[in-house]
Amino acid sequence: MTFREAFSIIDKNRVSAKSDIFSGLTVALALVPEAVAFAFVAGISPIIGLYGAFMMGLITAVFGGRPGMISGATGALAVVMVSLVAEGEAMGEGQGLQFLFATLILTGIIQMSAGVFKLGKFIRMVPHPVMMGFVNGLAIVIFMSQLGMFKSGGEWLTGSSLLIMLGLVLLTMAIMVVLPRINKGIPAALVAILVVSAIVIFGGVETATVKSFIQDGGGDGIKAGLPTFNVPLISLNWETLQFIFPYALILAAIGLIESLMTLNLLDELTETRGNGNRECIAQGLANLTNGFFGGMGGCAMIGQSIINVKSGGRGRLSGVVAAVALLAFILFGSEYIEMVPIAALVGVMFMVVIGTFAWSTFKIVNKVPKSDVIVIVLVTGLTVLFDLAIAVFAGVIVSALVFAWENALRIRARKSIDEHGIKHYEIYGPLFFGSVSLFNSKFEVKEDPNKVIIDFKESRIMDQSAIEAINKLAEKYQKEGKNLHLRHLSQDCIRMIKKAESICDVNVVEDPDYFVAIDNFNKYKAAEA
Repeated sequence: MTFREAFSIIDKNRVSAKSDIFSGLTVALALVPEAVAFAFVAGISPIIGLYGAFMMGLITAVFGGRPGMISGATGALAVVMVSLVAEGEAMGEGQGLQFLFATLILTGIIQMSAGVFKLGKFIRMVPHPVMMGFVNGLAIVIFMSQLGMFKSGGEWLTGSSLLIMLGLVLLTMAIMVVLPRINKGIPAALVAILVVSAIVIFGGVETATVKSFIQDGGGDGIKAGLPTFNVPLISLNWETLQFIFPYALILAAIGLIESLMTLNLLDELTETRGNGNRECIAQGLANLTNGFFGGMGGCAMIGQSIINVKSGGRGRLSGVVAAVALLAFILFGSEYIEMVPIAALVGVMFMVVIGTFAWSTFKIVNKVPKSDVIVIVLVTGLTVLFDLAIAVFAGVIVSALVFAWENALRIRARKSIDEHGIKHYEIYGPLFFGSVSLFNSKFEVKEDPNKVIIDFKESRIMDQSAIEAINKLAEKYQKEGKNLHLRHLSQDCIRMIKKAESICDVNVVEDPDYFVAIDNFNKYKAAEA
C-alpha cells in the first residue's frame, strides 16, 4: 500500500446501512469538540454550538443535495458571528444572542432563495485550481485549529503532558492506518477513538478530555435538554434590518460557498453527483430552524464529511445517525462523552488533514500553466489568512482575468477575395471586450472592395463591447460607401446584435446549437429521444 492509499482510503462504492451507522457515530464524536470550540470562538455558550450542529446535521442529512455530507457549526461562520454578537451586546445585555438568531433566520431565507432561483449551478464556474487551493487551505486551517488542543490554560504543553498527548495522537493515527489493511469493513476511526479512550480511562492516564476542554473554555459540560422554539426578542424595524442584513448576506455567502465546494469535493471522491440547488435550500432551512430553536447555525463541514466517507458513510442515514447521536450525547450520555480524550479526536482530525490536502499539487507544479499554480497558492494563502469566501472570489476573479487575457490574443482573421471581387474575413476566436482592439486591427477599410463579408462561423459575439465594435466598424465602411454583411451568427448572437439589423445579412441555416448550461442540453436530448 502506497502513502497515498494509506491516507486516502475511500471506497467509491455505495456501502451498507451498517457502515452508515458506524460512520455516523464516529462523526458524532468528532462533532462535540468542534461545535464547542466554534461556540467559544463566537463568544456564545457551548450548548448553542451543539444545538446548532444537531439541527444543521439532521436537516441537511434529510433534505440536502449530497448524501453523506455532514453539516454543523463551523469556524468560517463563527469568526463572522463574533462581531455580530459583540455589537448586539453593546446595544443591550443579552441582545447579542437575539440578534444572532434573527440574523440566522434572514440567512436561511437568503440561502433558500438561492436554491429556489437555481443559483447553485454557478459553483460550476469555480476552476479546478481554485478547488485545489480550497482543499489545501482548509487542510492547513484544520491542522492549525488542532494545534490549539496542545495548550492548557493558554500555555503550550511541555514535558510528560506533551509526550502523552503526542503518543495518544500517534496511536490513534496508527490504528486508522493499520486497521483498514486487516479489514476494511471495520470503522477505523471509531475503533481508534474507543481504544484510546479505554487506555486513558482504565489506565488512569492524565491527559485532556472533552470535559476539561469545555471547562478550560469557561463552560460546565454538554448536558442539556431539547432545544425549544423561541422567536428572537428584537425590535422589528428598519434600523434592525440595516444592522443584521449585511451579516446575514455574508453568512449566507460563506455558508453556501463552503457547502457547495464541499459537495463538489465529495462528488469527486465518491464519483457520484450531488444537487447544488437542493443543498442551498436545505442549508437555508437548517439555518432558519436554528434561528427559531436557539442554535448557532453553520454549513457543510469538510473535515467531518471526509471522516464520514472515509468511514464508509454514503447514504443519508450516516448524517441522520450523526445528528441523533449528538443529541443523545447532550440528553443522556454527556458524562461518558466528556471522558473521551482530546488526543483521540485530534488524531482523527490529523488523518483528515492528510487525506484532504491535495498532495498532487507538488507533482503538477511544473506541468501546468504558471497562472494555475499562482491561483492555487493564492487561494490556499487567502483561505488560511482570511476566510473561504474571500479566497474563492479572489481565485475565480484571477482565473477569469487570465482566461480573458489569453482568449483576447486568440482572435484571428483569414482574408480572401472570391471570383466576384467580394472580400471575406473569416473570424476565429471569441469576440468580447478583451479582443475588440485586436479585432479592429484586422480590417483594412479604405483598401477593401465595395462589398465585404465577415464570417463568424468559427467565432462568437460575446458581449456589448463586441456589438459596439461591429457597429463602429460598420459605420466606417458606410462612410466609405461600402456594404458590410455578417454571416454565420448563432441564434443567441443574432438576438444580441439587433442594434445592427440594418447592416446584417444573416445566414442561420448552418448555425450550430449552443448549450450554455448542461440542464438545457439534457432537455434537448430528452426531447430528441
